[in-house]
Amino acid sequence: MALAGCRAALARLVLLPLALAPLRAGPGSAHPQCLDFKPPFRPPQPLLFCDQYSAFGCCDAEQDAALSRRYWAVTRRLEPDTFAGCAAYVRDLLCQECSPYAAHLFDAEDPSTPLRTVPGLCKDYCIDVWHRCRTIFRHLSPDPELWALETNRAKFCRYLSLDDADYCFPRLLVNENLNVNLGQVRADTEGCLELCLVEVANRLRNPVAMVHANDGTHRFFVAEQVGLVWTYLPNRSRLEKPFLNVSEAVLTSPWEGDERGFLGIVFHPQFKYTEKVYVYYSVEVSYEERIRISEFKISPDDMNTVDHRSERIILEIEEPASNHNGGQLLFGDDGYLYIFTGDGGMAGDPFGKFGNSQNKSALLGKVLRIDVNHNDRGPLYRIPPDNPFVGDPLARPEVYAYGVRNMWRCSFDRGDPITKEGQGRLFCGDVGQNKFEEVDIVEKGKNYGWRAREGFECYDKKLCANSSLDDILPIYAYPHKMGKSVTGGYIYRGCESPNLNGLYIFGDFMSGRLMSLRENQATRQWQYSEICMGRGQTCMFPGMINNYYQYIISFAEDEAGELYFMSTGVPSATSPSGVIYKMVDPSRRAPPGKCRIKAAPVKVKSRIISFEPKEKFFSQTVTARPKPRTTPKAPRQSTSTARPTPSTPDWAEQILQLLRSRSVTPTATVLRPTRRPSRRRGGRRKGRPTTAPPPPRNGTVRLLNHQSPGRDRGRVEIYVGRRWGTVCDDVWDSKAAAVVCRQLGFPYAVKAAKRAEFGEGHSLPILLDDVRCTGQESNLLECSHAGVGKHNCDHKEDAGVICSHQDPDL
Repeated sequence: MALAGCRAALARLVLLPLALAPLRAGPGSAHPQCLDFKPPFRPPQPLLFCDQYSAFGCCDAEQDAALSRRYWAVTRRLEPDTFAGCAAYVRDLLCQECSPYAAHLFDAEDPSTPLRTVPGLCKDYCIDVWHRCRTIFRHLSPDPELWALETNRAKFCRYLSLDDADYCFPRLLVNENLNVNLGQVRADTEGCLELCLVEVANRLRNPVAMVHANDGTHRFFVAEQVGLVWTYLPNRSRLEKPFLNVSEAVLTSPWEGDERGFLGIVFHPQFKYTEKVYVYYSVEVSYEERIRISEFKISPDDMNTVDHRSERIILEIEEPASNHNGGQLLFGDDGYLYIFTGDGGMAGDPFGKFGNSQNKSALLGKVLRIDVNHNDRGPLYRIPPDNPFVGDPLARPEVYAYGVRNMWRCSFDRGDPITKEGQGRLFCGDVGQNKFEEVDIVEKGKNYGWRAREGFECYDKKLCANSSLDDILPIYAYPHKMGKSVTGGYIYRGCESPNLNGLYIFGDFMSGRLMSLRENQATRQWQYSEICMGRGQTCMFPGMINNYYQYIISFAEDEAGELYFMSTGVPSATSPSGVIYKMVDPSRRAPPGKCRIKAAPVKVKSRIISFEPKEKFFSQTVTARPKPRTTPKAPRQSTSTARPTPSTPDWAEQILQLLRSRSVTPTATVLRPTRRPSRRRGGRRKGRPTTAPPPPRNGTVRLLNHQSPGRDRGRVEIYVGRRWGTVCDDVWDSKAAAVVCRQLGFPYAVKAAKRAEFGEGHSLPILLDDVRCTGQESNLLECSHAGVGKHNCDHKEDAGVICSHQDPDL
């Protein structure tokens, strides 16, 4: 094919209109990126000048108009004959700023490197333009080095070449690997969708929830299992003073996998006017474990803290065991408060003839719905008149749905941003027993099968055979070889990643899998795709990372609808290992300016702590995990067979090949491995453990205090070599106390207590003496000391501490 013919074919072929339907497999090596170091986008309206990039690229109408002005400024300087032969080259070169691969063409993948003034050219094309129109480069580029090479073709074209020839212009226009499914979510051979992450917050102690106030401020509030809630501003900075602190009342422990604690928080849907917040946490009342639903009001003096004196207990439910505590609170579009409780714990729901979950007169194992509106006078809550069992004398009127085991994280679908399709659907992840985890859509009055059924299969065969069961099957279930503790997520309805619209994203606490479901509109079946972290260059954008900690605790939406998840490397309520990640599609973003928000002002009275990211981009090649098959009755993922990538032929020949066929090059996934804790379903009856808790790590500390109330003070006891012991106070000071308090989750040490202020530990050995710390150590064993078990003191010198969440100097 003659060169001129090739260029004519290119003009017709470049970036054929792409159907940007999400979740198609994409190339494994392609990395579309614009000159602003962000992914490309679909322009909101067709481009008039660089029209070949109207379907997908890096220019909007404003940038397109600017390039048009540059084109006419250059071509006005050309002689008529030169214009006739070279104007098309000028347009080609200028419009490469709109290419989805503009960053590669101009060597701009790295923000720290200098930007090319002319896109990188393929050798044949460069030779052609040099022979015909080399004078145009004096008008296109201010680069004196390029001008100096104008008379030397070989050096000139070498100067304009790219190290990666696959991205040179115009070869990249017909490179199948770069253009197949361009702009769609990338996936590997097994359909694993490649996404990226942005770190949002870190050093959190089991972050169990992240919510927003829906008040226009775009603040987000992060709850830790220990009972503290922190305020974050839209720029990710955190306020030093907690939004809420009920750590004194919350029942939890440092044990890995302890399910008790502060579990849920939600703002009233009319928060701007009511200033009310609702929380869900574990408490102990007269040696009885309970779950408590409370209401707080915002402090009149500080919009970023609650008035702790305003707490009103809306509801308390006795917990017969320490696991299966539920923990989700949501407000529906109907304005009612939805409460999600576990079945009471232990295993197999052994309470009563049919278990708590099938007993409509019990509040455990249920989805409850109550009306807390206008409750300043009269009852703290009312029963919505359309609750399904209002007229049933054998049922509690609060019950909205039943037959659930331990729903961990639920969400309402906001609906499609344009059509509102799906709005109001209630999705939940329900943690399984021995074999399956499931995802349900919860509807009024329905029975979700537990303990008769687990996933799609029978658990209690006798109860399962009962014809009156009439239970609703999950939309998806997966076996325990894929994961053992589902964490429910959200349907993505944000603005920034349009390909993800309608995708339900969830995870598994134990395996660390990120997963997704998409509804087939024709069959109404849900199709599964795993989510993996982008490999190679996929996530090489400023601020993006491609790895996360394994234990996926919860998911969240911000006020704009963008999606986040929280995970940790050490699943203990006192370990500051939790991180919040924002999920990002690196293949396509929204057009510039479309997702811009204008946050309402926030009056800040607390010190602001700037956000400092800790996580890094992970560039090491990692072997992909084997992908287990899902449950036979669950909707299956469809996979396509990928053809091998052909060797690169002459770029002109690729035009013909692209017209004949398109292929896919797969990539793999990344997951950071960490230790496994006890599974969320394991539990114990109060006072009689059914399974032994995992042993503490060497250096673990606890406070023992029989004299005064509060978990923030007590005698220091340390675990070393499979035994607990005390610490002598010979040189015990505030720096050592600070190490202990920080290890227990308290930022401040109020007092280094001496002389057995909190009692003598006669039954324990003295394990540490002469402890000298700098205050920065992670535990006392890292401090200088006389040696484990070596001491010259007695228990009258047992050391203690008083810790605090508040700065004692303020």
